[in-house]
Amino acid sequence: MSYRLTSRIRIRRSAKVIVILLASIFLLIKCGEISNKKEGEKESVEFADFAGSQKCAACHKDIYATHIQTEHFLSTAPATEENIAGSFEEGKNKLVYDDMAYVKMEKTDTGLFQVEYIYDNRERKGKFDITVGSGRKGQSYMSWAGNRLVQLPVTFFTPAGQWSTSPGYPGNKVVYNRPITSRCLECHSTYFHTTSLPNAKTDEFDHKQIIYGIDCEKCHGPAAKHVEFQTQHPEEKKGRYIVNPSSLSRQQNLDLCGLCHGGRLSKTKPSFSFQAGDSLANYFKLNDNPLDAISIDVHGNQLGLLSVSKCFTMSQMTCNSCHNTHKKEKDQLAVFSQRCMNCHSEGHEKICKLTAGIGPAIQKNCIDCHMPKQASQSIAVNLKGADTLTPVMMRTHWVKVYEGETDKVRKMLKEGK
Repeated sequence: MSYRLTSRIRIRRSAKVIVILLASIFLLIKCGEISNKKEGEKESVEFADFAGSQKCAACHKDIYATHIQTEHFLSTAPATEENIAGSFEEGKNKLVYDDMAYVKMEKTDTGLFQVEYIYDNRERKGKFDITVGSGRKGQSYMSWAGNRLVQLPVTFFTPAGQWSTSPGYPGNKVVYNRPITSRCLECHSTYFHTTSLPNAKTDEFDHKQIIYGIDCEKCHGPAAKHVEFQTQHPEEKKGRYIVNPSSLSRQQNLDLCGLCHGGRLSKTKPSFSFQAGDSLANYFKLNDNPLDAISIDVHGNQLGLLSVSKCFTMSQMTCNSCHNTHKKEKDQLAVFSQRCMNCHSEGHEKICKLTAGIGPAIQKNCIDCHMPKQASQSIAVNLKGADTLTPVMMRTHWVKVYEGETDKVRKMLKEGK
């Protein structure tokens, strides 16, 4: 056998070995990925995988009844007159931009609209199609433009009880064209089916394949298979094909909340791919640099602020240590304060230094001292007659001592307020 022929055979054999090795490595990687998937979970999520929270009520009536009152559940909804926080009553339904332009909220036989007027002449209009926000702090609105969604120019700002410009919109110009992205909807809903290609300039959606609000399946995973199995096997007490967050690791729980409360995340996979129990790192490009809590806004990155708090770094706490997502607990300071007392009362290492001076009343309000409300820099609106933007006030999740706030609370308690 010639030297050249022998060399060719060796090269072919080497090439085959390399191909086999690469194929083996690929299969091992894929097997590893499959082994990490939860029972019954598919690689991608589809509308048909969801049952709808109404189906959950059949077995979880009490939890369902309280959850539908939460801000999570009300984060998006069809824009019916009952769901819209602002008024359509004449005299209360107008936002004036200047001497020339204004927008009126109008109710007609064909729907509810935001109508732009220039010198009292109708110019443009956008239909109220979807509400964004429970209305507790405010509420914005989305309108269908074909298969795209755009943000309407006017928002209802609850603290002032009036219509205002939508956050980020100018106060001297009526704008109707801000596109709504799938990433935005991922944090304000359970599911929107995206029909556009991944690299499209603007996202498009199927009008009929929508699950509004942050409902049961956002945190427990798509439940169609779970409902089917449990219905057919009522004797089975263990929940199958469903995620129980209490069984997840600390990091999995943090990632679940961090999907929407972890700041601006740059996605590496399509929106709505992430499911309960997954790792954010597999779906988003995360910032590995230490968080600078001073630069984090109080809106949208509660997890970032919490992560630099001693409460968080010196314990195994998660968001659920303080929040019961099944119930509406907003502004119930005594309820949250009692949860603080689980770690900061007699018999524990860290006790508030003001305990002796204030007495039992301190157990009713840890929150105003250590998590005061602060102005959001990202959510601010133009109000009628105001020269500057008016921000939404939100509680910081950077838990620490705020000297000025402590003095305020001490004074209030002393005065018996």
